[in-house]
Amino acid sequence: METKYGHLTYCSNIHPGETWKDHFYQLKENLPKIRKKVSPNAEMGLGLRLANEASVELLNPQVLEEFQTWLKKESFYVFLINGFPYGNFHGTTVKGNVYNPDWATKERQEYTIRLFSILSKLLPMGMEGGVSTPPLSYQFFDSTDLDLNKRISLATENIINILIHLIQIQIATGKTLHLDIEPEPDGILGNVKLFVDWYLDLFLPLAIPKVQTQFGFSREDTEKKVKNHIRICLDICHSAVSFEDNQAVVNLLLENSIRVGRIQISSALKVNFDQNIEEKLNLLSNFDEPTYLHQVVAKKPSSKIISYRDLPEALQSKLEPNDEWRIHFHVPVFLDTYGLVSSTRKEILDLLKLQKKKLFTNALEIETYTWGVLPKELQMPMSDSIVRELDWVLSVLETES
Repeated sequence: METKYGHLTYCSNIHPGETWKDHFYQLKENLPKIRKKVSPNAEMGLGLRLANEASVELLNPQVLEEFQTWLKKESFYVFLINGFPYGNFHGTTVKGNVYNPDWATKERQEYTIRLFSILSKLLPMGMEGGVSTPPLSYQFFDSTDLDLNKRISLATENIINILIHLIQIQIATGKTLHLDIEPEPDGILGNVKLFVDWYLDLFLPLAIPKVQTQFGFSREDTEKKVKNHIRICLDICHSAVSFEDNQAVVNLLLENSIRVGRIQISSALKVNFDQNIEEKLNLLSNFDEPTYLHQVVAKKPSSKIISYRDLPEALQSKLEPNDEWRIHFHVPVFLDTYGLVSSTRKEILDLLKLQKKKLFTNALEIETYTWGVLPKELQMPMSDSIVRELDWVLSVLETES
């Protein structure tokens, strides 16, 4: 739905399914109930998650037309697509496989082109639309620097191919589409600083001459177009886990004219081991589940940072008094505490405050996808959960600050 501070939606990766039939069933089952409660008198935007199999099916003109008819009838519009998870995302072990296929592969490139083809047809005129995507790859796929650098080079070249495709779409349709690269702990671009370094030092120097050669734009116009189509997806949970300061992150992006394709409104777990250490560890063990990666970043009293690939590794580590952990677990955004464990809800409030002042993006997407693996006492009916999150974010946006 449209607010003074951007179009607010939620990401449908919360719903299970890999085929278009599965996706569409979940949308029809949940979306009308949600819009009736949060946007009864206006159209509601959707952040659509499409698995690879579903993307192939939805490109069928008849299937796409059926979906467009339903969207119009039910007063929905699609302006974002989540293109991070390629395949299975629910009911199976995902972990590091969420990065496969990565940006060094033809499969990731072809999948993303399909998503943009679909979005170009669904996106209302006058709006921009984005597809989110992994931060190149997972840093643990390679055991040598040589292999890692080769993977980064291939990934960068493939993203430049997407850039050229997006410029061609804009020329043909007048629609601005952007790829939103999403830094995540243990991704090759594991935080915003690493993303900016890659963007300025490797991506731009390679992309600008290729685009100039392809289209004949001036140097200045080329850089504007490159930055218009390749953006960052700013996931609040991920930045919080990396102990990034929101003000510093926003300043860094604005200073370098790097655009934010979307804010993903999400919350991580946070725990300070100042007291009740054993009780807190026992509580955290309830969040140790086999489906998703739950990277942990620990800050020592000395300010030293230590990263763990997943929660079990952190739980087996040696603790020091007053260690602070941030854990990649997309917990409900409206909750501040879970007994002795808390969340990074404050980071959400901080970044949304900056958005209200600076309006550095027009897309706000709630991304809590872990409802099914939360401890049982935190679960509630799906549509009710989504409504509660949307209502909470709306209340934050409407509060004077």
